[in-house]
Amino acid sequence: MTASPAAMRVFLEVRRRLQSALLILGEPKEGDMPVDISVMPSSLQMRTPGSCTELWFPAEVRLVPSSCRGLQYVAGDGLHLRLQTQAELSTKPLSLFTQSPQVQECCTFYCQSCGEVIIRDRKLLRVLPLPSENWGALVGEWCCHPDPFANKPLHPQENDCFTGDSFFLVNLRSDSWQPRPELGRVGMHCLSSENHFELKPKTNTKVICKRCKVMLGETMSSETTKLYMTEIIIQPSERNFPILPRSQFVQSVIAQCLVELSSARSTFRFTIQGHDGKAYVLLWLLNSDSLVIESLGNSKSIKKFPLLEDILKDDSSSAWNAIKVLYQPCIKNRNKKLAGSWESDISIHSLTLPAATCLELLLILSRSNAMLPPSLRYMNSFQVAFLKM
Repeated sequence: MTASPAAMRVFLEVRRRLQSALLILGEPKEGDMPVDISVMPSSLQMRTPGSCTELWFPAEVRLVPSSCRGLQYVAGDGLHLRLQTQAELSTKPLSLFTQSPQVQECCTFYCQSCGEVIIRDRKLLRVLPLPSENWGALVGEWCCHPDPFANKPLHPQENDCFTGDSFFLVNLRSDSWQPRPELGRVGMHCLSSENHFELKPKTNTKVICKRCKVMLGETMSSETTKLYMTEIIIQPSERNFPILPRSQFVQSVIAQCLVELSSARSTFRFTIQGHDGKAYVLLWLLNSDSLVIESLGNSKSIKKFPLLEDILKDDSSSAWNAIKVLYQPCIKNRNKKLAGSWESDISIHSLTLPAATCLELLLILSRSNAMLPPSLRYMNSFQVAFLKM
């Protein structure tokens, strides 16, 4: 068999829960007609008069060729068909990092962008989730006496780590002896019992990495600091770990946040806003059980799946679990009316991230959308994208 100089584009989205798959075979180049396509349980073979290209699926995915249906040609895309699959139901994120600290474990906090140590060898005795943002109102509804938690903000002690939707709260008191991130001026003020993360807008509370100058979080008081999950890597001390490409890390953290929030709070619409209070992206989670494979390779045996990938390695042979989202950008007053209606809707959850990370997320979504086959890029007025788990 000879290698094709320009292999056909192949896109495959497998829905694990539905046990179904959408397969799109791109249009062949002129001179490569006719094309003989063979769909097998573990591979796809495409023969042209001068070449033969074979795509092998991941081991956890097997197609059922006899279930082929919905065969149609779509101009600009190519050939569409749907099949049943036999795919593992596990949707465990394929992450290369441990982002949630464990109790009784000595951890080190690093800047994700440059690897600078932010907190070294911190033994955590308590790792506790923070209540929802409206917990104060719930206490008022259920208690027959005055709110006992009024004007009592939740601040971690020396060996505590409180986890929020997209951030960690830690106490930096014991780290005064070691290099610390740059801190802005801290304004002393009382935090509301209903929203214990409320800051005065005129107070400079940014926490900046000394090495790369990236915003890591914000100071909440003289001892308590909020560190955003998208900016920090938490690892057991004395353990080596790989540094993930920035866009891969941001996708994985945000995707996992959306999945956990949708499961815990039965909400599927989210507003991504910056620390400056501005809305940057409106997200609508469609599903979290997708396995996405795309190949643009030109070798005889294609085992690379570059969708959403930053750096392709020669030995790359894995597909990626992903969530499928609809999104609308809100920068430069785009979709201002829609953003306003979402912000006033109590069923829509808001996630706050550094403004620069919000822009990174928007670029990631735009890139993912541009790489999809044209017929899959829009759903009604929303754009479609995938975020890797």
